[in-house]
Amino acid sequence: MAGLVAIVLSGQTFAQQKYEMKVAYFVGDHHPLGAWFVRWSDGVEKASGGRIVVKRFPGAQMGPPPGYYDMARTGQAEVTQFMHGGTPGRFPVTELINLPYLIGSGEIGAKVLNDPELRTRYLDAEHKGIKGLVYFTVQPGQVMTTKKPIRTLEDFKGMRIRFSSPTIRDFIAALGGTAVGVSPTELAEALQKGTVDGAFIDYGGAGIAFKLGGIVKHVSEMYSFVTSFGAAMNPDFYNKLPADLKKVIDDSMIGQAKELGDGIDSIDGPGKKQIIEGGANAFRLSPEEDAKFRKAGAEVAEAKIKEMEAKGLPARGAYTLMKSLADKHAKISRNFWNNN
Repeated sequence: MAGLVAIVLSGQTFAQQKYEMKVAYFVGDHHPLGAWFVRWSDGVEKASGGRIVVKRFPGAQMGPPPGYYDMARTGQAEVTQFMHGGTPGRFPVTELINLPYLIGSGEIGAKVLNDPELRTRYLDAEHKGIKGLVYFTVQPGQVMTTKKPIRTLEDFKGMRIRFSSPTIRDFIAALGGTAVGVSPTELAEALQKGTVDGAFIDYGGAGIAFKLGGIVKHVSEMYSFVTSFGAAMNPDFYNKLPADLKKVIDDSMIGQAKELGDGIDSIDGPGKKQIIEGGANAFRLSPEEDAKFRKAGAEVAEAKIKEMEAKGLPARGAYTLMKSLADKHAKISRNFWNNN
């Protein structure tokens, strides 16, 4: 009888054990992505009956963005936001999603990156040491400058432009500019000091996340590229959870790709409003110039695929699958190429 009581008490203690889950992300809670982390983590805490205790660290409180993937890998935080392009060369196949003119919205990007076949065949192998919760992209971005507007391919020559991933670095070079690496949290200062002349960035990031209103003065609305991100969980944290709490985590991710995509796309308009109210002039490229930019983008994509294949990476297969998925989802999803 004494042994039975001990077993029961032990089970009750185990059932009530609490697990702290630090959630770190480098956008603020005012950004839809930050708001998503709040909703998602609150939902996990509630569904766990309070056994998973959430502590959030928004706004890069834990350090510069490039370190966030390893924070999840090492357990410094249990869950983190990370940017694939923040550590160049680490996710070469995944970063194909960032190639010019492949993805037309955040909704499409999230649907593509979380496709089970794409993840199983190509992406999971690159995301070592973490449990990948969800991958996603921002809405397609523009090139924003502080002094000289970019209306033609010729205007790009000699411009120092901040890039968000290696694929966009190559795109800038193909357009005749000089690509400069700048952390997103340091971008406003770099633009103000003239360290860079402009940046490839989406309206949501520029207007909402990093407060560039009043700093950038010209926007070439190209909707030409996306930047990809992920939410990572420390696998040791997940593995130590009892089965019912593992199910809470697994169930919490159902439908999150579309929710993330919709939320991120929704700030394109408000972000643009902030930039325009700050005194920026926004314009579209002429059809002739747009064709030149798209041709350069296609050449960058082909060169990148060949470069990666020479290294033994399955670039063509991954890009072909991404393209077919993007085309499929574009028919039933928001697409900035069609309705903006």
